[in-house]
Amino acid sequence: MSLFWRIFLLNAAVLITATLLLLGPVTVSTPVLLGEALVVLAGLVAMLLANGLLLRIGLAPLARLNRAMTTADLLRPGARPTVTGTGEMAQLTAAFNAMLDRLESERAASSARVLSAQEDERKRLAQELHDEVGQTLTAVLLQLKHAADRAPGPVQQELRQVQETTRAGLEEIRRIARRLRPGILEELGLASALRALTDEFGTRALAVRHHIAPGLPRLDAESELVVYRVAQEGLTNTARHSGADHVSLELRHGPGESVELLVRDDGKGIGPAAEGAGIRGMRERALLIGATLTLATAPGGGTELGLRVRPAGPYAEPGAVASGAADSGVAESGAADSGAADADPKSSSPDRPSPDKEKPW
Repeated sequence: MSLFWRIFLLNAAVLITATLLLLGPVTVSTPVLLGEALVVLAGLVAMLLANGLLLRIGLAPLARLNRAMTTADLLRPGARPTVTGTGEMAQLTAAFNAMLDRLESERAASSARVLSAQEDERKRLAQELHDEVGQTLTAVLLQLKHAADRAPGPVQQELRQVQETTRAGLEEIRRIARRLRPGILEELGLASALRALTDEFGTRALAVRHHIAPGLPRLDAESELVVYRVAQEGLTNTARHSGADHVSLELRHGPGESVELLVRDDGKGIGPAAEGAGIRGMRERALLIGATLTLATAPGGGTELGLRVRPAGPYAEPGAVASGAADSGVAESGAADSGAADADPKSSSPDRPSPDKEKPW
């Protein structure tokens, strides 16, 4: 039965009942007596209550659909109102579910194109920075060295200072290029890239620990890039906004042969603030590969970021046979006496994002 006929018949039943009462033995005097007025008012109240109750029952499916429409979120797909019964309401609910399916599919496709274009642009910019700007600054360094070797004492000292400033600018260009394109991810795999990433974020103020479980299922290249970018965004926001002293990054086995990324800090937590562009970007990346992203308050305070990814096959990390320390398990970076500070991670790992170029949560 359609919604129109349902409402029409409900109101018709109330009106027919009122008409039958008027044709019955009940009469109204002139002037109206108190008892008769009370009977009429009681009948009116009863009809209104009955009409309201019947309408609420008849429009209940529409209210449920309205709640589903209000709470629908394309970044949290899968929730659908249940199609019950037959008629217009069932058809409307089914049409709404089909619309959500199309919107989620189109959003996933458009997001995939946008993120793919972003990655291509990152690679292009990184290549140009490395080949064009980097080579130019290298030539300038050589010219400055040649000029400083032949210059008199006072001028030589100034040229040495300019040389150091140019060298610092060249290193910054290289760090930006590595941040734009994680070459270590392509060359050595996800585990090595995450280790290098945690090394870059470790400072005297922020101790970063990582644990990469051995024997993880293999992920495809797209999934590895999503895991890396989510870890990068999580560590970036921890360093910039959380006020944490310690943060841990863990890549481990998940339920159902999945792989889980977990970034947990001891900072001030996410609080009641609305999700920013950073979290929305992570959710969109997770949707592209069918992963599940969670963001919650960590046990004991702080923030816990989780990403669960379905595997693609047996895991085999590139370079794992040649590297005897690849399965070392737990390592800590960021301490001044850890030994990592004596090395030069800038030549082999992505750099910590600069505060003026990254977006907040």
